[in-house]
Amino acid sequence: MQMREIPPGPNPFEETYKQIHRSPELSGQEEQTSKIAASHLKNLGFDVHTHIGGYGLAGVLRNGRGPTVLLRADMDALPVEEKTGLPYASTKTATDSDGETVPVMHACGHDTHVVCLMAGASLLHAAREHWSGTLICLFQPAEEHVSGARAMIEDGLYDKVPKPDVVLAQHLVRMKTGTVSVKAGRLLTAADGMHVRVYGRGGHGSAPQSCIDPIVIGAAIVTRLQSIVSREVTPGELAVVTCGSIHGGTKSNIIPDQLDLKLSVRTYDKETRERVIAGIKRIVEAECEAAGAVEKPSVKIVSSTPATINDEATVRALKETFGAYFRENLVESESIAASEDFSLLATAVGAPYVMWTYGGVDEKTWDDAVAKGTVNELPSNHSPFFAPCIQPTLRTAVDAMSLGALTFLRL
Repeated sequence: MQMREIPPGPNPFEETYKQIHRSPELSGQEEQTSKIAASHLKNLGFDVHTHIGGYGLAGVLRNGRGPTVLLRADMDALPVEEKTGLPYASTKTATDSDGETVPVMHACGHDTHVVCLMAGASLLHAAREHWSGTLICLFQPAEEHVSGARAMIEDGLYDKVPKPDVVLAQHLVRMKTGTVSVKAGRLLTAADGMHVRVYGRGGHGSAPQSCIDPIVIGAAIVTRLQSIVSREVTPGELAVVTCGSIHGGTKSNIIPDQLDLKLSVRTYDKETRERVIAGIKRIVEAECEAAGAVEKPSVKIVSSTPATINDEATVRALKETFGAYFRENLVESESIAASEDFSLLATAVGAPYVMWTYGGVDEKTWDDAVAKGTVNELPSNHSPFFAPCIQPTLRTAVDAMSLGALTFLRL
């Protein structure tokens, strides 16, 4: 299929984007976002299946014989207070899974993912005479909890929709707007979420000799954990250990009887993952024993998702299509130490998969930062200041998603 045969792109859905950005929904709560996407697909004539694994949905468009291509977008937002100052900024709060009231923001670009898959569905529907096969547009919940893809699969996703021959997705990142990057092999790390509980002996802050202070134990654990990557992981092999939450006690003059830590582990290599997790358990237990804790600590893996390793043959095909269309705006990128559950949608049925990235940083802002060497200071995903420019970001993402599908749905 020649690129000139692709019909003009649909309306970039800017108002829909602003609406979703203004009204973000936490993981597992994507009711309204799901309704917007489902209504759009139904209006186009897709066969739509809703409430898969929560608020997940999938629309199927059958257009003759040919391969089945699944396009995925995630819908959930983050418990972050927006500080962008945008006229369509979120001021929303919601109750999270712990029962806490938290601010909510689309700080990871999932609002662009949703809108661009909706617009891509419109474009591909309009271009039906130019391709043949089956298109699946899947809108996934709870990616930030790395649980939504598995939930959809376990809820019978592939009993409701055809098994895909290839699975594709894209993600907004801190990169110049209008640019796209796709790479073979390692893209995103595997992720393990761990909860640690340290048990001490509580008492009065004036009598520490009568207590076993879990806060002191926790501080020693956090400090010692930093040695795992520097001293136990093979140099050059990526691993990240982060303590994202430490909580214990309520008053300054009370030593609590327990402390909770929430850890995140990122790795690519299976052996490295096992070594890091074993190191965490060993350090936690040893610090508790050294402090004389009367009860063994609790160390649990509460979430886990595999690495995203892009299929080489699929990437080669996409590079040919993307290179012809985006030309100099198809750029090289490095692996990212973030994680996703997207790959499960493919590996569950043995299909190849690829995720590519696209940029959302205003061109002048990006070029100035490159010139000054301050790119790392620009707001990135999960920042309260994360504010992708609307265009050409949306237009680029719609084109990329549509071209990605057409790479495999050609007549």
